[in-house]
Amino acid sequence: MLLPRPLADQSWQAIGLTAALALVGGLTLFSVAGGSISPWAATHLIRFMLFLGVAIAISYIPVSFYKPLVYPALVASLAVLVAVLLLGAIKGGARSWLDLGFMQLQPSELVKIALLAVLARFFETVPPTEMGSFRALWPPIVLTAIPFLLIAAQPDLGTGSLLLLSAVIICFLAGFPLIWFIGAGVALATTLPLIYNFLLLPHQQRRLTIFLNPQEDPLGAGYHVSQSLIAIGSGGVDGKGWLGGSQSHLHYLPETETDFIFSAIAEEWGLIGGIAIIVLFGLLIRWGMKVARESQGRFEKLFAGGLINSLFLYIAINLMMVIGLAPVVGIPLPLVSYGGSAMMAAMLSVGLLMGIDRTNRRSPNDIHS
Repeated sequence: MLLPRPLADQSWQAIGLTAALALVGGLTLFSVAGGSISPWAATHLIRFMLFLGVAIAISYIPVSFYKPLVYPALVASLAVLVAVLLLGAIKGGARSWLDLGFMQLQPSELVKIALLAVLARFFETVPPTEMGSFRALWPPIVLTAIPFLLIAAQPDLGTGSLLLLSAVIICFLAGFPLIWFIGAGVALATTLPLIYNFLLLPHQQRRLTIFLNPQEDPLGAGYHVSQSLIAIGSGGVDGKGWLGGSQSHLHYLPETETDFIFSAIAEEWGLIGGIAIIVLFGLLIRWGMKVARESQGRFEKLFAGGLINSLFLYIAINLMMVIGLAPVVGIPLPLVSYGGSAMMAAMLSVGLLMGIDRTNRRSPNDIHS
């Protein structure tokens, strides 16, 4: 009651949690750079402030404005994916990036958001009684297969797999019969040998097998996970202290600023710091799920659920990856790792969720006025 309405009408929980996570990322990037704001910490925090402003601006766009535009947005994002295959820069063995000069853009991050919006829009038009019909099944398969194949052609199976999982989750939320998911799981399990032997490149095959036993090749394919586990274990309960991470400072820990930033956090702040990060992410996911539950429209409910579950997938896969429970697939830790595309995708998702949250908090009179 004491705050002006523009200030009171913000999703402060989301803003506070994302700011806390970005700040932890900035402090860690400062540390792994040897106590310097360059080349990562300053850029990371500036990007967050810019994208936070973008997220707040997006939150004021009514769902009714962008809902009719989701199909053109997906077509445009697919065109950008084609441009990546023709003109993209190669980074990490994949042609996944467009060099814009001021940043390296990974368009697959934008495609994911557009796909979730399109799937939510499609399922809004399907009556619940027809969710078990072929009419409800084939369009999501086609809509998901096209961007997946374009991303897999880069090749970036990590991002492509997360796109598939995000689509599967929104299909589950929409009400597909459970037997379909069980059948798909069985079919995938039976075709895994064929996928492994004929569709994966040798380095991708190695990534899938080495995580089961990283000590089999500790100086080669298992180096990343081995060093990550050493860093996490050496942190103990309370860590070595900020700026005291020897594994990261001596460059034993690879990709510290991106994929393995959680390992650096656990080394310097220990188990306590690692749990604190997980709690912050848990609160953010809880907020997003609350937004989805309280949404009135089917599109808003499915879109919000898809966005927050996609963010959860990125968090879960990264954390599992750095402790050896998942293959190393090049997935950064949202809001904490260094990277413009990952930060942009996370904050766009948060901004869209904040917009749905604002609608949820309005009274019916406010909505119709």
